[in-house]
Amino acid sequence: MKLTYLNKAKPRLAFIVCMLCYLLGGTVSTLMSVYLPVAIPELLQRNVSEQELGDIGAYLSSSSIFGWMLGGLILGIVSDKIGRIKTLALATALYGFFTLTVVFVSDWHVLLVYRFLSGMGVGGVLLVSTVYISEIWKESNRPVMLGVLAVAFPIGIVLTGGLNVFFSYWKDAFWLGILPLILSIITFVFLPESEKWKQMQNVDNKVFKKLFSSENSRNLAYGSIIFGSVLVGLWGIFSWLPTWVQSLLGDTSDGQTERGLTMVLLGVGGVVGGSFSGFLIQKLGSIKTLILTFSGCILACGILFLTNTKFSPIIYAEMAFLTLFLGISQGALSSYIPALFPTDIRATATGFCFNIARFFTATAVFFVGSLVTFFGGFSNALLSFSVFFIFAIIATYFSAKSME
Repeated sequence: MKLTYLNKAKPRLAFIVCMLCYLLGGTVSTLMSVYLPVAIPELLQRNVSEQELGDIGAYLSSSSIFGWMLGGLILGIVSDKIGRIKTLALATALYGFFTLTVVFVSDWHVLLVYRFLSGMGVGGVLLVSTVYISEIWKESNRPVMLGVLAVAFPIGIVLTGGLNVFFSYWKDAFWLGILPLILSIITFVFLPESEKWKQMQNVDNKVFKKLFSSENSRNLAYGSIIFGSVLVGLWGIFSWLPTWVQSLLGDTSDGQTERGLTMVLLGVGGVVGGSFSGFLIQKLGSIKTLILTFSGCILACGILFLTNTKFSPIIYAEMAFLTLFLGISQGALSSYIPALFPTDIRATATGFCFNIARFFTATAVFFVGSLVTFFGGFSNALLSFSVFFIFAIIATYFSAKSME
């Protein structure tokens, strides 16, 4: 009786720890953005212009995204080689340590390196924790649990706002890095290794040969196109929504309240949508859920960006509608992409799909300024990013046909 209870409790403990690692990853990823206006003048020891602050902020954001990309790719490979638990502990310790080192930083160029390395850890955690839970959780409610796991990241973003209120001095907030270091020890000592991964160690495990074999290369391409398209669409829209809101306000308001509520809606939409995604998959199946979700994103973008020329409260409802679908997409893809591949290459293949597009995503968001001029305004520029959801629908359809 006691042994049975412990066996049942292990997956629950594993899920709680993975969710905390995932949640703190969301906080670590956005913490610098909140404190940027006060951190950079202190590091430079002088006042800075808005343009200089924006340029340095862009460098810091890009370094973090590129770190995500590299961490997801490299640590996915490492996970297939040495195991899910060792890699998850390593990734969590990595972003915890380089968050903690920010407390002692005195130069923004060094901070750039720290943000890159902590980004590597976050990228590894997002990948490996998803793969790990997909392998240890029972199939009947696995999509629900993966959807809930995906929700942890936007909850972490909400936590960032709380830290901003609680810590007046920016470096104090980065003592948060101690928590991931503790979680990494708990992960290494107490979490059980994936039995599916263990079983695959008894067979020939030439990862790269299998990764690009004829039986897996097609799903690798489909998975990369689906996730990459959604990622570009999501970041292209989310990164500039507050600026779009400000453009609609004109001189009628300073926009602080409206932009703040916009960010709240982005987080809440991700939480609600991600939680709901697993139930949709159980009811409709993965393919129908994804196609419905991407179609909903296109519809919501059309409503939001084509029907509003001035700011009004209805925009909040329309943004909630859009962010709900985007949240569902993230939860559903966390379940769908790993399921495309066999266990022995799952982490490497999923990491490839999750991260290969981050380079293009980091680059794409910087072209919004040019698109605004080309399309004649923020509304049309942001609407253009909804085209990527059409690519995701097409790739999802063909991935389903390939599995028949």
